[in-house]
Amino acid sequence: VQLQASGGGLVQPGGSLRLSCAASRGIFSTMAWYRQAPGKQRELVASITSGGITNYADSVKGRFTVSRDNAKNSIYLQMYNLKTDDTAVYYCNTVPFVRNWWGQGTLVTVST
Repeated sequence: VQLQASGGGLVQPGGSLRLSCAASRGIFSTMAWYRQAPGKQRELVASITSGGITNYADSVKGRFTVSRDNAKNSIYLQMYNLKTDDTAVYYCNTVPFVRNWWGQGTLVTVST
């Protein structure tokens, strides 16, 4: 399976971005967005089950919304009120992740 994340970019604090992740085939397990900031370990940011049940890291609750479109083999991450601490490379994968499925990720930079 190939997972292609996109939608990152440079945004000012308080701004918004929407990330997309397209899978090369249907995935019917729980999907998630992960991120890795410079010098830090990769962390799970938000997850969504095949039925649409979501879960979020405390640091993003109320600011990020994860969704999925099973017909398009895609998941999304809508990010609001971005903070400098959100700067990271964002990846999508399953929960638990499959090591060989990590893609290149998409870089989100929150800066003035």
